[in-house]
Amino acid sequence: MKALRAPLLTLLTLTSGGGFSPTSAASAPARPPLPSGWTGKLAALVPLPGQSAQLLERSSRVAFPRLQQRVMTVGGSREALYELFSSVARGELPKYDERLKISREEFGSYMVFQPILVSTGKLVKLSLTRSGNVLRFGNAAGLPGLLRDVTLDLGSGELRTPEGFGARPRAVDGSNAPDRSIDIRGGFEWNVRGNDPVTQNGINGQLQLLQLPDKVVLIYTRFSMLRGTTSNGTVILGYTR
Repeated sequence: MKALRAPLLTLLTLTSGGGFSPTSAASAPARPPLPSGWTGKLAALVPLPGQSAQLLERSSRVAFPRLQQRVMTVGGSREALYELFSSVARGELPKYDERLKISREEFGSYMVFQPILVSTGKLVKLSLTRSGNVLRFGNAAGLPGLLRDVTLDLGSGELRTPEGFGARPRAVDGSNAPDRSIDIRGGFEWNVRGNDPVTQNGINGQLQLLQLPDKVVLIYTRFSMLRGTTSNGTVILGYTR
């Protein structure tokens, strides 16, 4: 089931073992033009110096609302639904019940886990400085150092990484798909890939700034080599502007 639009799904499933692109980011295919007024939209999404943010993580959920609606439509058993929900809450695998009055095959179609973002309960204060149009991330307490020395030029839109590579943004449009599990209203993403055998630097990474109904989400995932030392990871932050 296509629970997410392609841009977010690409990021949420980007693994740390993706390795490096055999060519620099400069050889990437041409990007579609950015929408009118994109600089203002970008400025409205980036975090502010000293901004507090929630540390988020990936999770998943079963498509229970659609299952419940379907069972009620065909006159299935409410008791069977309650028993199903209770078993999942206890950490058990959901089992088919004929009292639901749907086929085993249809039941299986609802047992698809949708990716979602949930709070870890941790609040962090971002280390971020601004010089002119350029934002630079520091190493905030409580965060892995993934964003350290990443810069973003709000005038040109260029993202630069400490590995020595950069990328320009592409727009992420909102989706009206009824089965989406994350309500994306718009945003931007950067795909940074490149390697240099001389410096022994390389990166395969992606950063997204996504507007959700109640917050902005910043997600940065990357596999990096810096002077021959490799590292990888993901940081997901949620904040309001």
